[in-house]
Amino acid sequence: MPKQTFLNLPEEKRNTIISASIDEFAQYGLENASTNRIVENSGISKGSFYQYFEDKQDVFMYLLSVLEREKIEFFKDRHPPSMNMDTFQYFRWMIKAGMEFNSAYPRMVQAVSRVLLGEGMYYGKNFAENREKAAQALKMMIKQAIALGEVDPSVNVDLAVMIMETWSNAISNYILNEGMKQKDIMKWVRSTKTQETIDKLLYIMEYGLRKTESEFTASR
Repeated sequence: MPKQTFLNLPEEKRNTIISASIDEFAQYGLENASTNRIVENSGISKGSFYQYFEDKQDVFMYLLSVLEREKIEFFKDRHPPSMNMDTFQYFRWMIKAGMEFNSAYPRMVQAVSRVLLGEGMYYGKNFAENREKAAQALKMMIKQAIALGEVDPSVNVDLAVMIMETWSNAISNYILNEGMKQKDIMKWVRSTKTQETIDKLLYIMEYGLRKTESEFTASR
């Protein structure tokens, strides 16, 4: 986390340093990120950098905290459009709402995703608790769907969690990467065509979970 000297800086200067750091991590990841480039693109001295942060990982962890605060604020007043949605409708709403957030902070999300998922930091011990919480939430969702008759009861819950996590990350990264090519990513994400693409991608996952194990066995 940043030192008090960083927090005491004028907002404009803090934003310049953070913006340079985001660009660095988005382009190079954390492992290949250069403190020298961050310093150069921020217009500060290297000595000043170490007065603000311990190292480049310290900067990245700060970015994570900023993104988390923004996400909490973003979702504070957002709720599903209906209380009668089935499990897959709710999951689809969650994914689309998440993509709305991503499109509001595309470069930061791209930087964080590259490090957490691309470099595997998310799968290390520092994020074990986060992974467990996310997995438990999905397990509860799947078990409820099975109880409601929405998911084939022969489905292995742990495998279903893995599928939903992997598929949602893949879709989010695909949409984010395609969106970064657009002039207005928010407008593009909200477009009918993009929303239909998301629905089609999620349908593939949904169909797999709804399909019975006996049907799968018979088709082989």
